[in-house]
Amino acid sequence: MRSSLWRAYSGSNGLKRAIVPLSALFAGLLFAWLTTHNPLWTIPLAISLGVVALGLYDAVQTRHTLTRNYPVAARIRWLFYELRPYLRAYIVEGDEEGTPYSYEARRLVYARAEKTSDTHPFGTQLDLDSPEYGWLSHSITPATSPDTRPTVRVGSPQCEHPYEVSVLNISAMSFGALSAAAIEALNKGAWIGGFYHDTGEGGISPYHLKPGGDLVWEIGSGYFGCRDDDGNFSPQLFREQAIRDSVKMIEIKLSQGAKPGHGGLLPGAKVTAEIAETRKVPAGEDCVSPRAHSAFHTPVELLQFAARLRELSGGKPVGVKLCVGHVHEVMALMKAMHKTGVLLDFIVVDGAEGGTGAAPLELSNNVGMPLKEGLLVVRNALVGAGLRDKIRLAASGKVYSAAGLAECLAIGADWCNAARAFMFSIGCIQALRCHTGTCPTGITTQDPRRQHGLVVDVQAQRAANFHARTLVALSDVVGAAGLEHPRDLQPHHVHHRISANASAPLDRIWHFLAENTLLDAPDDTPYAWWWRAADPDDFAPRLPWDGGHNAITRLRC
Repeated sequence: MRSSLWRAYSGSNGLKRAIVPLSALFAGLLFAWLTTHNPLWTIPLAISLGVVALGLYDAVQTRHTLTRNYPVAARIRWLFYELRPYLRAYIVEGDEEGTPYSYEARRLVYARAEKTSDTHPFGTQLDLDSPEYGWLSHSITPATSPDTRPTVRVGSPQCEHPYEVSVLNISAMSFGALSAAAIEALNKGAWIGGFYHDTGEGGISPYHLKPGGDLVWEIGSGYFGCRDDDGNFSPQLFREQAIRDSVKMIEIKLSQGAKPGHGGLLPGAKVTAEIAETRKVPAGEDCVSPRAHSAFHTPVELLQFAARLRELSGGKPVGVKLCVGHVHEVMALMKAMHKTGVLLDFIVVDGAEGGTGAAPLELSNNVGMPLKEGLLVVRNALVGAGLRDKIRLAASGKVYSAAGLAECLAIGADWCNAARAFMFSIGCIQALRCHTGTCPTGITTQDPRRQHGLVVDVQAQRAANFHARTLVALSDVVGAAGLEHPRDLQPHHVHHRISANASAPLDRIWHFLAENTLLDAPDDTPYAWWWRAADPDDFAPRLPWDGGHNAITRLRC
C-alpha cells in the first residue's frame, strides 16, 4: 500500500501529486467537522477546499511547468520572488550595497529632508583602496564664509531675460509619469527654496502652476502642450505658455539618460482628461513620444528652432538637454553655432545612469554615455570651440549629495539637476514600482487613493529642506577646499584611485582642453577625428571612421 501511494505521489503526473496530499488534507478536516460539529472547523475546511481546488487547477494547467509538476508548493517560489526586493532592502543588503541608490544615500536625503541629523559616526564605511574611490582636496587655509546659496546667471548675449539659477534644481519629471500631488509638492518646494522645477516633456500642468515655483519648460519630440492635431510644433500654443512669468527658461530635449535615442509611450488607460488637456492629446488614447524631432533635422536647423523659441518666449534663455552619444554630433553643434552666429544659452548633459520611470532594459543598462564622461565631452567641446564663456553647462544624473555636486562642478558644470533625490525627499522609498501604477507613496501613480497619502504642504517643505541643507553641505566642501564659490572648483581638486596603490587628480586622468584648441590645433587633441567629421549641416559624420585611432579611451590619458 505504501509503495503504491509513493509511486502515485512521486510520479511525473502533476495531477497525482495534487490529489494524494490535498485530498487527504481535505478528508481529514471534513471528518473532524462531521464528528465534532464544531463551527470553528468550518474555516480550515473552507481554506483546505480552496487549496484543493488550486492544486487541481495547477495540475491540469499548461502555462507553468513548475506548478504543473508541483501543484501549490511551487507557488511558494513566486511568493518569495515578490518578497525578494523587500527582504533584500530591509534585511539582507549592507548600507552601501543597494541599487540604484544605497541605503546610505537614501538615508542622507531623508535626514536632510526631515531636518534630522545627517552626521555620520565612527568614520567612513567606504573602501578607500577601491579603484572606485575618489576624494576632494582640502586646504590648510579653508575659506571662512563660503556661499551657502550659490547661483549662476544663465543667458547668452542673445538672451533678453537672463535667469539666476541655483546650483541644485529639480530635474525633468513629467506630469503623467508623476502624480498630480507629487508635481505640486515638488513645485511648492521649489517656490519655498528658490530653485527651479523642470517640467519634463509632459507639458505644463495646473499642478506646475498652482504653487508658483520657477519652471523650466522642457520641449520633447512630442511637443506636448504646444502641438497641433497632427503632432507638429504649434508656435501659437507655445507662446501662450512660454510667456508665463513662472516659465524662466526653455529646454529642448534631444535625448535622456534612461533611454537615449528612444521615444516614449503613455498607455491610453493612463491618459486621463487632465493629462490629455495638459499634453494636448486625445483622452484615453496612447500618447506617443517619437524618437526624433520633426521641427529640425540638422544642427543648423536645431539652432534656428532654438532662436525661434527664444523669440516666441519674449527673449528667455533657451537650451538643450542630451545624453551624449556620438561625439561628432556634439562637435557639429559647436560648428553650427560658429556658422550661424546663433547661440544656445545652456546645455544640460544627462547621464546614462539617470532615470525615474520605465525604460527598456538594454537602453537603460547599455546605451548612452555616463554623466561624468559626457560632461567632459561637452565641456571640452565648448572650451575648445571658444564658446564656454557664453554658454552655461549643467549636469543631471544620480546627483544626491554635496560631494557629487562638487565633482560635477569641478569637471565643468555650472549647476546640477536631480530627479530621484527629490523624489526621495518627498517620500519615495525606492519600491521600484514606477512603471506599474502601484507606487506605495503616491508619487508615480495616478491612483487617487494612493495619492491621498502624499500631503503636499508637508512634502513640499521636505523638498525645500533637502535643497537648502545640501547647499550648506556643499558650502562646507567648497570652504574646505579654500574656495568661496562652487564655480571656483577645478579638476585638480578631485582625486580618483587608478589602482589600489596609485591615485591622481582628474586633470591627470582625463584630458581637459584649453581655450580655442579645437579651432586652432584640433589635430593636437584626442578629438581630432570627431572635429573633422562634424558637419554643421548634418548630424551624420562627413568622414569614415578612422579605425579607432582617436577612440574615446584616449580621453583617459
